[in-house]
Amino acid sequence: MCGLIDAKPKVGYFSSNKKNKKDIFEKLSSISVSDIKSVPINVTEATSVYDAIVSLFLENVGTLFVVEDEGLKGVISRKDLLKAAMGGGDLNAIPVGIIMTRMPKIVYCTEDESLFDAAEKIIENEVDCVPVVTHLSGGRLKAVGRVSKTNITKVILEISK
Repeated sequence: MCGLIDAKPKVGYFSSNKKNKKDIFEKLSSISVSDIKSVPINVTEATSVYDAIVSLFLENVGTLFVVEDEGLKGVISRKDLLKAAMGGGDLNAIPVGIIMTRMPKIVYCTEDESLFDAAEKIIENEVDCVPVVTHLSGGRLKAVGRVSKTNITKVILEISK
């Protein structure tokens, strides 16, 4: 009944190669954000929208983090860059500081949070990626990584194999 042993007529009982759902859940629960995070791709507030688009494609990511003096100031998504490009302005003249989502509205996680916590934040806030942060002096946050839907999917695939 628990899926650990299978039986066939005229063969008998044998060990099942199926993974137990409880085992998979326990493995996923034990994984922290620090185990699955990727390298953050950072730009400054003065970076042009054109350069941000180029960085997005060269680094093959969907989200860029805006950083000044190691502190996280904002986030730029593909959607933000698309809106700016459709606006018809000179993309080399527009700084990303104008189109980014600023710090109070950014959803983030810390390295000690679980994979489930990060996944929940991504789904609830309908974002593609969350920055992984550590706290700096003065209440500022430093982006030390990122967790995306891709990171979480890779872990689930590895465990389920």
